[in-house]
Amino acid sequence: MERQCSAAIRIGAAFAAAACLIGAQAAHAAEPQTCRDVRMAAPGWTDIDATNAMAGVVLTALGYRQDVSNLSVPITYQGLKKGQVDVFLGNWMPAQGPLVKPFVDARAIDVLHANLSGAKFTLAVPDYVAAAGVRTFADLERHASRFDGKIYGIEPGAPANQNIRRMLADHALGPANWALVESSETGMLTQVERAVRDRRWIVFLGWEPHLMNTKFHLTYLAGGDTYFGPNYGGATVNTVARAGFADQCANLARLFRQMTFTVDIENRMIADMLNNKTPAPLAAQHALKAEPSLVAGWLDGVTTAAGAPGLPAVRAALDGR
Repeated sequence: MERQCSAAIRIGAAFAAAACLIGAQAAHAAEPQTCRDVRMAAPGWTDIDATNAMAGVVLTALGYRQDVSNLSVPITYQGLKKGQVDVFLGNWMPAQGPLVKPFVDARAIDVLHANLSGAKFTLAVPDYVAAAGVRTFADLERHASRFDGKIYGIEPGAPANQNIRRMLADHALGPANWALVESSETGMLTQVERAVRDRRWIVFLGWEPHLMNTKFHLTYLAGGDTYFGPNYGGATVNTVARAGFADQCANLARLFRQMTFTVDIENRMIADMLNNKTPAPLAAQHALKAEPSLVAGWLDGVTTAAGAPGLPAVRAALDGR
């Protein structure tokens, strides 16, 4: 009888241990319900539309819901500060440095990861303008009249436009009365297309990755280090999140800290979107299906929202299963 009781105690302890283990695993897998909806921002730039779409394909396959709001960059950072936006994939540095630094210093925004290197962002001209002698910022001063004193930028409030305004306020392009023409990415590129068609001179904000680099023959201007950084505006793009996001949504934070893009994959996806008129989610599926090792790296140690292994779920979604 004593041996039977002892055995029963051991069996009971084993079941108790198993129950504790199962409970611990369930607790580890469960994130707050608020993590199921991932609020992101889109400033109206094609490259961020592409990266948001790639993130969206993965998030959906993992059982999350992506909610993307069209917001200017300054409003995006205010949204992150107020907890109204969770993640932003478009922190272009150093161009956005003066804007984002106060938020980072105040610990209102966390920099999770550098999601793209090898990018560039500075003033550019068509190749025929460069061939005529405009290859640096200093050359702009000597040829101001050929440009009608206009520099074409993107949407009002964009950090890059603010850098141009600062440059003009500093008279970095000489005493000529230069003016910044603000519109949007699409509006600016429409002006570039018209100028190139007529072989007119134009100077504008150029960046890579973007289809403009293959659609137009461009030359990026040297000498803008003070305003756009060295190496022809060499840029890194960061993923930033609202304060506390990484602690509250650890599985998502792991995903976003591992989500690294390449100039090549973004250029290919942007070309699919613009040349083939492919909807961004479908273009993202095409891009990710062609990069299985990239996707595997993103999902290392990442689970679905329900706690199952993440990589098989994403592979199944990309395969249409």
